[in-house]
Amino acid sequence: MKTFTLYERFSRAFHDYPNLSKLVVLFTVSGGGLVAYSDANPISGYQSIFPVETENKKKRVVVLGTGWAGTSFLKNLKNPEYDVQVVSPRNYFAFTPLLPSVTCGTVEARSIVEPIRNIIRKKNMDIRYWEAECFKIDAQNKRIYCRSNKPSNLNGKQEFVVEYDYLVVAMGARSNTFNIPGVEENCKFLKEVEDAQEIRRSVIDCFEKASLPNLSEEERKRILHFVIVGGGPTGVEFAAELHDFVNEDMVKLNPGVKELVKITLLEATDHILGMFDKRITEFAEKKFKREGIDVRTGAMVVKVSDKEISTKERSGEVSSIPYGMAVWSTGIGTRPVIRDFMQQVGQINRRALATDEWLRVDGTDNIYALGDCATINQRKVMEDISAIFNKADKDNSGTLSAKEAREVIMDICERYPQVDLYLKNKQLRDIVDLLKESKKGVEKESIELNIEEFKSALSQVDSQMKNLPATAQVAAQQGAYLADCFNRMEDCEKDPEGPLRFRGSGRHRFRPFRYKHFGQFAPLGGEQTAAQLPGDWVSIGHSSQWLWYSVYASKQVSWRTRMLVISDWTRRFIFGRDSSRI
Repeated sequence: MKTFTLYERFSRAFHDYPNLSKLVVLFTVSGGGLVAYSDANPISGYQSIFPVETENKKKRVVVLGTGWAGTSFLKNLKNPEYDVQVVSPRNYFAFTPLLPSVTCGTVEARSIVEPIRNIIRKKNMDIRYWEAECFKIDAQNKRIYCRSNKPSNLNGKQEFVVEYDYLVVAMGARSNTFNIPGVEENCKFLKEVEDAQEIRRSVIDCFEKASLPNLSEEERKRILHFVIVGGGPTGVEFAAELHDFVNEDMVKLNPGVKELVKITLLEATDHILGMFDKRITEFAEKKFKREGIDVRTGAMVVKVSDKEISTKERSGEVSSIPYGMAVWSTGIGTRPVIRDFMQQVGQINRRALATDEWLRVDGTDNIYALGDCATINQRKVMEDISAIFNKADKDNSGTLSAKEAREVIMDICERYPQVDLYLKNKQLRDIVDLLKESKKGVEKESIELNIEEFKSALSQVDSQMKNLPATAQVAAQQGAYLADCFNRMEDCEKDPEGPLRFRGSGRHRFRPFRYKHFGQFAPLGGEQTAAQLPGDWVSIGHSSQWLWYSVYASKQVSWRTRMLVISDWTRRFIFGRDSSRI
């Protein structure tokens, strides 16, 4: 059991009961008395909790969000020298890759969520959670402004302020409507557990409404027309789940609906699953066509009403599609609090917070951002080419030899990963082979390059730069990486382990974040899944479906959710999906 010193007990009392900020303390010293009186001055208009103390304090780390990035950070943080505060309107972690399965009852919503308090209570650290929403970040004063999402019966004390030493922003993103009229009012989204539950109720409602005796055949067809906007992994998986639900479960309960149901998938680009291998894209499109799922590529939505979706084709023709339920799954947008913060730190006209390779927000010293709300602003080699040359030219000769290039190649590849990627794509063993291309006819070990020749040799490496995808896999790895940095921050201050500082002296404290791709799945229905794994390995079919089952079961955040998900899959195999509306 964790024990607390007398100081910590008093400190907690002050934190939990702000009214004790006015305190009279009586000391007896050599028969005399000393009276001390303190009066805290909270920030005007807000209740201030957990002000950062000035002496004998732990560093305060405030984490915003309990999604993939935030939860991964909390699970991997092991250093007890931090006072951790977690603020999120969602008091649980959700395994979002299984949200499409929740929409049709393949998996229950309760099975993919784990209370965040279950996660943090297992940590031998001082961690507190607040169910509230952060609506403002004050980077200058190191404060965040929060609002409880339980507004009733709080005596007007819904808003409060939390101060921090380090801020970890992992708030995720919202669905991007592209400001298309009617989307917000008429479409369903699939970002949260609540969204999946609402879609499930709406699907059942559509079938029940279409069964009423006073409707025409045309009206029944409209109600049972399900339109999915967005041909990415989420939209494709939901279309597949819905198709299986209709053909495996609903036809048994209501045989007459099969001929009335229609599923349409709208995609603005030329193909669905554009981020996957071409073989997977072609297989998915052919499979959906065989199964009667109408895939319309090159169709851009321009307006959504309560009964029709207007699309613009490549030819410029605008057509209307009647529907009963529409699901919008076209990408992510910036949350208002993140947009306001971006303006505060000088990041304007961006879709996400820009960070450096160590996940620190550009323009700040103690704020980190990870997950869907952020993107790494990888520095270009050509921006630092002169500094790199000067650092490598140790004898100040004005030329770079093969030996000098080899001595810094590891630091260059670590600081600028596009260099390593460029060498692999060109099938070059090291940087000297690259430099030799600009000095044809010269032996490798005799190469001497001046600054202009060095620039010419590396002029194309920045073409390999790519932004990381907004996926759970990226967010989880970023959370684990940042937690590891916090665990070893004091040690790495004394003994830096990162690459050379080409624009300065010494080394960076940590190695920069590097994403390792483990592959991706696209469930296509009918117990078939497409898998694209490292090494350009593609697998499509029933074997990949079982691989999908094993991976998604093993990646659950707890044994409780792991067993619940497996039991849901087993129940579905034996009894089918639940079509009741609860």
